[in-house]
Amino acid sequence: MDREVALEKINLLRGVDLRELARELEIEVFGPSGKKNKGWAGHVLEAYLGLPRNSSRAPNFGSWELKLVSLKQRGELVAVKETMAITMLDPKEVILQEFETSHLYTKLRKLVVGARVWEDTLESRSLFFGVEPFDLGDQDIYRTVKADYDEIRQNLLDGQALSGKLGKYVQPRTKGAGGNAPKTRAFYMRPILIAHILGLKIIGEVESETDPLV
Repeated sequence: MDREVALEKINLLRGVDLRELARELEIEVFGPSGKKNKGWAGHVLEAYLGLPRNSSRAPNFGSWELKLVSLKQRGELVAVKETMAITMLDPKEVILQEFETSHLYTKLRKLVVGARVWEDTLESRSLFFGVEPFDLGDQDIYRTVKADYDEIRQNLLDGQALSGKLGKYVQPRTKGAGGNAPKTRAFYMRPILIAHILGLKIIGEVESETDPLV
């Protein structure tokens, strides 16, 4: 689907309760055991646009990538609720690849970022807030994201452990179920860049979750 067409269609969802849309599209929010499908809202958007579920690391709409983030109501304002997973981080690949040939660059090069308002842990309601396009064309942002990647890559080349403190706009973090499960890492977009894309102010602290929505 062409990105401009997708943006027009997604814009029609402003103010729509994604929980109701999940029911219409038969997207499971909670499984039989009661465990929440943390990616349910993103799956709703993909289904709404006619994209079948897949786990490919390539941009999910061919030339562009769709992401969905959660916002939290703070009085009359809304704030970014959490960081946003971009793509998995394979240390061996990162060591071998410059930024311009990396999966991170491929994912960020051309984005559509949607936002929904998170209300409670039961996901009783979740209104769609809005959507914005993002291209990694702004030179200041490009240089900063590249510097983040290069810093993470250099840490790997030096044999140092990765830390979530690395990166101004993009950080490396563990992703997974926790406990005794094998730890995997992913690149996450920090709230400062998410807020810039959506035209929001940074308000207070952001929750640190291992598994953001999308």
